[in-house]
Amino acid sequence: MFRLERGVTGFRSAKEPELPEVQVRTFRRGCYEAARAAGGAVEQLVESAYPRNFHSAVVVTSNDQLAILCNAMYPLIAFAGGGTGDLEPKAFVHPPTWAARFSEIGFVVMSRQVLDSPLGGVDTAALGKAEWMQIDSWRPASVGGTVFNSGD
Repeated sequence: MFRLERGVTGFRSAKEPELPEVQVRTFRRGCYEAARAAGGAVEQLVESAYPRNFHSAVVVTSNDQLAILCNAMYPLIAFAGGGTGDLEPKAFVHPPTWAARFSEIGFVVMSRQVLDSPLGGVDTAALGKAEWMQIDSWRPASVGGTVFNSGD
């Protein structure tokens, strides 16, 4: 069962320890390696900034354009299609074959099945009280909406 770690939502109480951080340079490296493997190019790359809890990029190939999302706290990667101009997840898609480049450098590439599943379909025991308060407030429809969010 897929496990969501404490802080994956980007929320914590002031009394909890600082959250881990995925450096944007590490994500950038993965994007450029993946784009080369796909025969494409990185068109945009945006670092996480409040209230977004994820870094994002667009990779363009000869026959596709995909948004790549990277949780800013944990090395979790997702792919989204459609509406990628604002780099917000519109519809999660199956990872392309070149997504393996991310796995090779330590990222976890999330499947569309996990991303689209309800929170009850994954292990949420590690999530903190502050995270549950936010989740109860904004009510994400899926694991993907929880892991990659713009909540405030």
